[in-house]
Amino acid sequence: MSAELDLAVIGSGGAAMAAGIHARRAGRSVVLVERGVTGGTCLNVGCVPSKALLAASGQREHALHNPFPGVPTSARPVDLPSVVAQKDTLIEHLRAAKYLDVAAAHGFEIRRGQARFADPDLLLVDGQPLPARAYVVATGSVPATPDLPGLETVDWLTSTTAMELTELPESLIVIGGGYVGMEQAQLFAGLGTAVTLIGRLAPCAEPELAEVMRAAFAQAGIAVVEQRAVQVTADAGGVRVTTNTGQIVAAQRLLLAIGRTARYDGLGLDAAGIDVDERGFIAVDARQQTSNPKVWAAGDVAGAPQYVYVAAETGRAAAVNALGGKAEVDYTGLPRVVFTRPQLASAGLTEAQALAAGHACDCRVLGGQDIPRALTNQDTLGALKLVADADTGQVLGVHAALEGAGDVMLAATYAIKAGMTVDDVADTWAPYLTMSEALRIAAGLFRTDKPTSCCA
Repeated sequence: MSAELDLAVIGSGGAAMAAGIHARRAGRSVVLVERGVTGGTCLNVGCVPSKALLAASGQREHALHNPFPGVPTSARPVDLPSVVAQKDTLIEHLRAAKYLDVAAAHGFEIRRGQARFADPDLLLVDGQPLPARAYVVATGSVPATPDLPGLETVDWLTSTTAMELTELPESLIVIGGGYVGMEQAQLFAGLGTAVTLIGRLAPCAEPELAEVMRAAFAQAGIAVVEQRAVQVTADAGGVRVTTNTGQIVAAQRLLLAIGRTARYDGLGLDAAGIDVDERGFIAVDARQQTSNPKVWAAGDVAGAPQYVYVAAETGRAAAVNALGGKAEVDYTGLPRVVFTRPQLASAGLTEAQALAAGHACDCRVLGGQDIPRALTNQDTLGALKLVADADTGQVLGVHAALEGAGDVMLAATYAIKAGMTVDDVADTWAPYLTMSEALRIAAGLFRTDKPTSCCA
């Protein structure tokens, strides 16, 4: 059968949209295939809903922990159906404005139906052939389910189903101390739920910043049990979780947040000759090509760092290569943000990664008590760590647990990408009384350990 399309893309999230946009800009024909709701993980069950609910939760928590006694505030019980409805309205708006309208503007179709490879060369959509010269798989990820004894006896939540609740749990156990678990724990705690988190808190963060997050969780009233869950038991009041030390934690509801896994059920990878790696993600090379030379994969399903901007860049690279060009994703200085309170963010290498890469490493840690913006906010819980090469002074990584740390990472990414040294950063303008000024102050610590004046 002769190919009718230049490119067929499976999915409609960030990676798929980027692939479709590139194809149309290159003057090529493309169709996106989506079996569910347009928009992918980020829009529907990830970034947008979680950050919208975190923003609502944060408003209530700020009112409860107001650092300015001269400005009294109060926080009443939450109307959760109203908050969830507002979140859903935002999603619907963005689905139209950033996906459906964008597809129409660029002139490509989002076709509804279940995609399945019939063989290495042909894709079917609801059983009908959709022949193309090349294919991109961009189907995203789903919450992972642990092999935890007793789990089948309880009605447990994922980050997806938790954000659909219209009745606030009185108490909640969150299993998982990574970015999803931390965000969900603070989300529900801020809304008024008694939360216990089980697992190592902030396992990928620099040790100094993990300590900041422990203090932040304690301040928010979240109990953290840094042990491993080994057993789940249903009881009349809800659920009990037993840890590896024998500790028992009880709550009304249970939320699992142990990570995400690739979503490709029903796609027929075996029929297409597409391999998966040891983690269960579609295996790709540096050009996003799979073991089938006609198929590329991008975003979460291909094991890329799970950020929508990474998905978009891998989707663009996949489309470039699938259409005969040449592109690879450069991850230098990749920024990462966890939208906790304070935000936990990083760019570039950790100290351990820098040492493993062979650098003679030198680091400085700036506490929140030495950041003018934090002092004026009456909230000095936080820190920024700057990782540099001891021989050259080149900035290798920036890591922060600060309110607004995510915004600091833009400047950090620029510094790392540009190969700036700590002296370059220390000598670069930084606006006073912004959190981004912390980067310049931290760079100055490489010159002296003596205190400085406000801007000197």
